[in-house]
Parts: sequence; C-alpha cells; structure tokens
Amino acid sequence: MSNEAATATTAAEAAPAPEEIPHGLGASLHAADARAKTEGTFPYAADLWAEGLLWAAVLRSPHPHARIVSIDTSHAREMPGVRAVVTHEDVPGTPRYGRGAADRPVFASEVVRHHGEPIAAVAADHPDTARMAAAAVIVEYEVLDPVTDPEQAFEAEALHPDGNLIRHIPLRHGDPDAAGDIVVEGQYRIGRQDPAPIGAEAGLAVPRPDGGVELYLASTDPHSDRDTAAACYGLEPDRVKVVVTGVPGATADREDQGFQLPLGLLALKTGCPVKLTATREESFLGHTHRHPTLLRYRHHADAEGKLVKVEAQILLDAGAYADTSSEALAAAVSFACGPYVVPNAFIEGWVVRTNNPPSGHVRGEGAMQVAAAYEAQMDKLAKKLGVDPAELRLRNALATGDVLPTGQSVTCPAPVAELLQAVRDFPLPALPKDTPEEDWLLPGGPEGAGEPGAVRRGVGYGLGMVHMLGAEGADEVSTATVKVQDGIATVLCAAVETGQGFTTLARQIVQETLGIDEVHVAPVDTDQPPAGAGCRGRHTWVSGGAVERAAKMVRTQLLQPLAHKFGMSTELLQITDGKITSYDGVLSTTVTEALDGKELWATAQCRPHPTEPLNEAGQGDAFVGLAFCAIRAVVDVDIELGSVRVVELAVAQDVGRVLNPVQLTARIEAGVTQGVGIALTENLRTARGLIRHPDLTGYALPTSLDAPDIRIVKLVEERDVVAPFGAKAASAVPVVTSPAAVASAVRAATGRPVNRLPIRPQAAVVTGQ
Repeated sequence: MSNEAATATTAAEAAPAPEEIPHGLGASLHAADARAKTEGTFPYAADLWAEGLLWAAVLRSPHPHARIVSIDTSHAREMPGVRAVVTHEDVPGTPRYGRGAADRPVFASEVVRHHGEPIAAVAADHPDTARMAAAAVIVEYEVLDPVTDPEQAFEAEALHPDGNLIRHIPLRHGDPDAAGDIVVEGQYRIGRQDPAPIGAEAGLAVPRPDGGVELYLASTDPHSDRDTAAACYGLEPDRVKVVVTGVPGATADREDQGFQLPLGLLALKTGCPVKLTATREESFLGHTHRHPTLLRYRHHADAEGKLVKVEAQILLDAGAYADTSSEALAAAVSFACGPYVVPNAFIEGWVVRTNNPPSGHVRGEGAMQVAAAYEAQMDKLAKKLGVDPAELRLRNALATGDVLPTGQSVTCPAPVAELLQAVRDFPLPALPKDTPEEDWLLPGGPEGAGEPGAVRRGVGYGLGMVHMLGAEGADEVSTATVKVQDGIATVLCAAVETGQGFTTLARQIVQETLGIDEVHVAPVDTDQPPAGAGCRGRHTWVSGGAVERAAKMVRTQLLQPLAHKFGMSTELLQITDGKITSYDGVLSTTVTEALDGKELWATAQCRPHPTEPLNEAGQGDAFVGLAFCAIRAVVDVDIELGSVRVVELAVAQDVGRVLNPVQLTARIEAGVTQGVGIALTENLRTARGLIRHPDLTGYALPTSLDAPDIRIVKLVEERDVVAPFGAKAASAVPVVTSPAAVASAVRAATGRPVNRLPIRPQAAVVTGQ
C-alpha cells in the first residue's frame, strides 16, 4: 500500500460500515433519485410535455451596445404556425426585474446594453418555426461604442439610468500610518467563468382557468421567481405558481429569470402551454457569469513575516446589470485579507456596469477572486523573506477569537492552522518516471508533451474562506412540515435539491429524530411556504434546521401519551432503530405500535441570528458564519510549452460535522475540480463585449481526464454551536481555494509571477533554461 493510500482518509473511508449506522445523521444514505438519474428516467424541465404545446424562441441582440430605432414584428406574425410575438410593449406589469436590484428589462426597449439581451419572443407550433419567426423580427439598431473596460466606466457616459457605479465599499480598519519592514505589491486579473450547467435552461408555462399561469422550472429560488414573474405579468402572486422540476446541476443561479419571464407572457397571450429549451449558445448568452475582477495589492510585514497592513483596490465588472453584484463586492472586500490576522487593513472596492455580459451569483463569488490575489501576495512575501510559504502562512493564520478587517469577531471554529499543517505534512506524490510508457503523466498527455527534461514540479498552498448564508442583514428563514401516517414520514419544504444533497439530509434528519425508516420528501412548489435560495449552505443550515424542529415537535406528540401513561418526562424516552425505550427499561415498544394508526404533523421555522450591513467604513457583523479550507497543490509544468498538469490536490477542510460522508466527499471533490477549471481553462472570452465561441468547444471545462488525484487528508469536525447539527457549508470553499493553490504551485515550478487566472501557457513558459 502506498503512503498516500495508507495516510489519506477520505470522508467515505472514515464512515462506519452501513450495518453499524443503517440510517440517520452520519450515515452515507443514498439519494432517493439516484437510480432514476443513473438510468436516465429522471424528469427534467426539458422532458416536459403538455397537450396543445407551443414552442418558444427568443430574439437576442447581436450587439453589446446599441440604440433601438424600431422593432418590426409583422413578418414574424404572418408566418404560418406562429401564434404570438411579444416585445416590451406586451409586458403588462413591472417591466424590470433583478435578483439584487430591479434594473434589468424583460425585453430591451430603447437601448441594448449587452450581447444577447432579449428583444422579442415568439410562440409557434414547432421549435424550428419559432426560431425562424424570431429571426424574422426586424430590429433597426444605431450601434454605439461599448464600454468594456471597467476602469473606463467611472468616466464614461452613463450606461443605465441608475448610473455606472453600483456600489463602493471603503473598508477602514486600524492605523492608516502603519508600515512594515517588508513590502510586496502586485496586480492581478481574474477572468469570466460561466456556471456551464450540464443541462441547459428549459421551462414550461401552462395558463390557468383563473387567468393565472403555472411555471415548471428548474428554479433554485422558486418563491423569488414567482414574485418577480407575478410583478412582470401584472398578477397577484397567488395567481402564479412555480413548480420545481428536476435540477440538472446548479453551481450558481440555475435559472436566469430572463428565460422564465417570456414563457409566462406567451402562455397568457396564447392561452396555450408554451415550452422553451435553450440551446447551449443561448445559455451562455442569457445567464449570469462570475465577475471578472481587477485587483491591486500591497502587503506590509515585519522582519519575522507577521502581517502589519494590507492595502488593496478591488474592481468588479458587473456587466450590464447589477444582479447580485453588491453581495459579491461585500464578500470580496470583507475577505480581501484572507484567513489571516491583519491588524491594519485599508481596502477600496467598487463594482461597475459595463457593456460586457452580466455577472451574478456563482459559487464562491467575491471570495474566489480575492483568494487568488492574497495568496499570490503571500508567496511573494515568503520569497522576499526567504521563508517557507507554508510556514509564513502558519505565522499569520486566523483563529477563533480573532477579528476580521470588518471588525467582526470570529466566534465560530476557525482551525486554519490545523488545516494547513495537515496538508503540509501529508506525503508528497512520487515523481513521474522518465519513460515513454509514462508519457501520459506529463503535461500535455500522450504524444502532447514536450521533452521530459523540460518538466518542472511545483508545490503550492492555498487558504480560503467563505461566509455561509446571506449577509448584511439578509432575512434568512425557512419553513418545513413533517407528517407521519401509517409508519411513513413525509417532509414538505420548499428547499430545492440542486445537487447539494438536501433531500437526502432531510430524510436522515427525520430518521434520526423519529426512528422511521421510510421518509419521503415532497416535490417543491410555491404553494408551500418559502425556504429561500439554495446557495451558501443555507438549506443545510436553515432548511435542515426547520426540518429538525418540525421532526422534534412530532417526536413530542408521539412520546407524550407514553410518557403520561408511565408517569415520566418525554426527555427520559429515546428512539433508536425504530424502537422507543425508557431510561430504566420499563418501557419498550416500536414506533409503529406507538403511532397506532394516528396521523401526526408539525410545522416549524428556522431563522439564524441577525446580521447587519457594512457601514460607511466597511465595518459590521455582516456574516452568520464562516468556513475554511487549506489545499496543497502539486503540479508538473512543461516550461518550454507552458502546459500544466495538476498532479495532486491535498485537501483539509473545516466541515463542522460530517452528516453524510459519501455526499460530503463528492461535494468537496467536485468543488476542487471546478477550481482546477478556473485556474487553468475556464474563461468566457469577449471581444469588445461580444462573447466569442459561446459553446462547450470554446469554453473549456475540465473533464475526468483533467481531474487530479484529490486527497482529503483531514476533515475537522469542530461543531459550530449556533448551526443546526453543527455542520458548515462544504461546496464553495474548495472552489475558492483550489485556483489559488494551483497558481501557487505553478509559481513554485516556474519562478514566474502568475498574476492572471486562468493561467495562460505563456505565463508558465521559462526562457533561457
């Protein structure tokens, strides 16, 4: 057995055998829909059908910036099979929408602000007819010069009635005159990443007899989507119903509302069901992306390497509309110094509108961009001091009780040093053999690598942090109902299963609390109370907490008659493996016998402690909780060709508590692999605002052949006492950390600065060797 195999402990390996814990929290319970998804029988929105179905298509702007002179829909309306054409004139309610700010039109009316902006939509009896009719809509444009450089947006003419500046955060913490013996500076650029869901956007709208409409969507925030749709349609919210279909992956806002809103308009106008299935190009043009970011840093440290002050300027490109840009900027500014103790910090953050594609929520927004920059600065500082990069990070590691640059005390577990020590001390992988049979181990793959003698190995480190749930005063609340009848439990909660494992967790919670094996989670729609968006671990925390509270209320209903009969408190009774027993052994019965045909149910809410907005100096208790990760990356770089192969990523993560070992492992591995794509390949390129190659050929996602060996060397289970179950968000923090670690390793291999992500081949080429 290799050292790696003997030493590395994944969450799956650490789990007890299934016979020891057959169900409940801590077990690797399989997802209820795993078989259907594996066999290809699981229904997604693209699979839906309705009698009398019409097909929709959307006309999108070919220009990033233009004035609309006229829109002529007459040719499209006259085409055989076309049932309706809608433009901005057909929006009966509020014509604008947006996740963070309602600044985005359903259809452009006077000005086009980005490539791919919707202008009109068509419903026809065949998808090809719909597309041809959309193409037949004649739009006369007066093309304008696009503003694509966010630095120019400050002085450019206003691109939007709300202006170009969306938000400015000046963070001030400590002594502005503080200075260190050692100073390092750097400028960094982070590209535009796309969520690139495997299943493109799709939806179905069905008109109702009462004049309302039902929307069948892969929504990750159904109540918000319902409210937005109702406002745009000029309807009361109770006349719009969103039914959540299967979600084919979501690492961002899965469904942009720009895809949803035309569907309902067309269904209401035609009186027929209308379906839209986006092409991959439409998907790239329509939904939001990660904010491209420009960062300038100056780090001060004393002679021992202790950080004295961090100064930074952070500029986020929001694209044409605000969306969740304010939240992304708050995260970027708040975490600009990373998981390090920094007594003095002065950060300026801006997010501006441009004519680039819109940016929005993508996993780890804000935190990922700054992690790449502050970790590059730590590498520069270590090199200037002549100190081991891991040792420098350990000297400055954040811990519980320390204070963030926002002035907020870290009250949750923060085992940053423990995580870093775990990955640092993990055995390094063996060097590849210099033989033809092992060419596949070299950068470039079989027959693609240069001379083996040009390959250099590098080892680098990354530390990352993210916040959990919403921030800056966001009202995080979820409601859940648990019903028990005939020995079967049902959970009703509008928390959407996006791949994060909530439905499995809900089943485990009820199994643990009530001792009932058969637990079902009802499909999600907006007839249920709201549960909020599925991001930042909120459904594990808030929705899981609501399910637990409801299940405990049912447990009390179940146990009270028995406790009364035997003259004891319900606290003296326990449920284990479907059996109810008392502390003294006098009572022993099964849950089924105790139910005796009764129907029990309870509804409960979970709301974490409140937060507050950052003030004018960037100070405030803005976050409910934090999660941390350390990654050591090992890469091989062909310094002649600039090709990079990630050999291994050793991961240690602060998880609070392992609720489902197999699911946790999968989420960490997926997040790490996503980060490898950000580091090396993923960049949605634009030319003067036009998206180049909006397809999965031009946008290079990492495949299974690109995925490195991922070693989960440590999961720190120090429970967060304010979180239900003590668990923390697991998916975002490895996405934030792994790009920085890979870049650090490439710097170590090449000696080059590597100040841009994704890493271009020319940045890894070393001349004069």
